[in-house]
Amino acid sequence: MTCIERASPALNQILLKLYSAEKPMEIDHHLYEFGSAEYHILSEASDPRVAFLSISTAPLCPGVLATNELSSYTIEMIKALCPAVVEIAESRREGYQLTLKLNLTKIPRGKDYIKVIKEISTVHSVILSSQLKEILWNFNSDNAIKGMHKPIKLVYNPREPFFVIRQPQQIIAVFPIRFAEKSDVIISTAFFQELVDVGSSDRYAKAPPCSWSAIPPPELRGEAFEDLSTNGGFVSFDISSHHVDGKRLDKTVWNLLNFNAYVRYHVKITKGFIQRRMRKRLENLVEVLHHRESLEQDNEQITRHQDAGCSCTKRLVRSSKYSILKQRWGNLGRKLKRIHFRLKIQGFGRFRQRWLRLPKFSSREYTKLD
Repeated sequence: MTCIERASPALNQILLKLYSAEKPMEIDHHLYEFGSAEYHILSEASDPRVAFLSISTAPLCPGVLATNELSSYTIEMIKALCPAVVEIAESRREGYQLTLKLNLTKIPRGKDYIKVIKEISTVHSVILSSQLKEILWNFNSDNAIKGMHKPIKLVYNPREPFFVIRQPQQIIAVFPIRFAEKSDVIISTAFFQELVDVGSSDRYAKAPPCSWSAIPPPELRGEAFEDLSTNGGFVSFDISSHHVDGKRLDKTVWNLLNFNAYVRYHVKITKGFIQRRMRKRLENLVEVLHHRESLEQDNEQITRHQDAGCSCTKRLVRSSKYSILKQRWGNLGRKLKRIHFRLKIQGFGRFRQRWLRLPKFSSREYTKLD
C-alpha cells in the first residue's frame, strides 16, 4: 500500500543513522520502494562529510513525459528542497535519473537535523508531485499539449493507474478501483456512496465534486480493456481552476496521488474495526452462556438441597408426633399414679389394673383414640 507520508521511512532511517554515527561509516546500500522507486546511498569512510543519493523512478505519465529525463521544473523543485545541504551532482550514477550530493556538515545540530533529513527524504514525492503539477498547472492554457481532451494515464502504482481528462473549464480525475476480496468491494462501495453524499452537502461546497459509477464514465471510451476492468467501480473528481490556485495546488496534487492509498487504508481500518467488534461480541456471548450455565448448576444444587431437606423434615415430623404422644401418655400415667383416694373401695385395685391400664406405645406403631 502507498505510504501516505511524503517522506520515505526507509530512506529517512538510513540518513539518520549515517548522520548520527559516532565514527565515519561506509555505506553502499540499494533501496527499493513502492511506486517503482529505487535509491542508492553511497558514503565513504575517507570522506564522511559527503554522501551521494541516486534516485531512479518511473515517469508518472509514460506517454507525455520522457523516461530517463526530468523536466527543468522538477529540477528546480528539487534544488529548492534544502539548498544549503542538497546539491545536484554534475555526473549522475549510471542507471539513475538523478544523483544528489549531500553535505552532511551543513545539517544543523540539535532537533532541527531531524526536520532537515525528513525533508530530504521527500525527494521522491517531490518528483511525482512536480510531474502532476505540470499537467494541472496550465490546464486552461492555449499552449496545452496536443490531444488535451484525451485521457492522460498516470501510473503511480502499475496495478493502480488513474486518468486525468483535460477540458477547457475543468479537469476530471477518474480512479478505477480494484480489490481482490469481495468484502473489500462491499466496504469501499459504502464508503464511496457516503463520500458522494458528504461531498454534495453545503458544508463541503469548496471541495471538488465527487461521483461514483459502477461503469466507466464516457470520457474513458476507447481506453484499454485491462484499465477499465474493475470490481469497485470508478470514482471521479471535477477539479476547477480555484482548486489549483496558489498553495491549493500542492494539496490537490498530493490528495490525487494518495487517493487509492487512502481508500485501501480506510477499508483496512474498517475491516479491523468490524473484526474487533465481532470478537468483542463473541466474548460477551460466551460470557453470558457461561453465566447462564453456572446459574442452572446453582439452581440444580438448590433443588437437590430442598428435596433432601423436605425428606428429612417429613421423617422428623413423623418421629416427633410419636414422641409427643408417648410423652403425653407417660405424663398422664404418672399423674394417675400420684392420685390418692380418701376412701378405699373394695375391689378398685383389680378394676384399675383391668380397665385403667395405660397402653404401650412404640416408635413405629400407635393406637388411635376415639
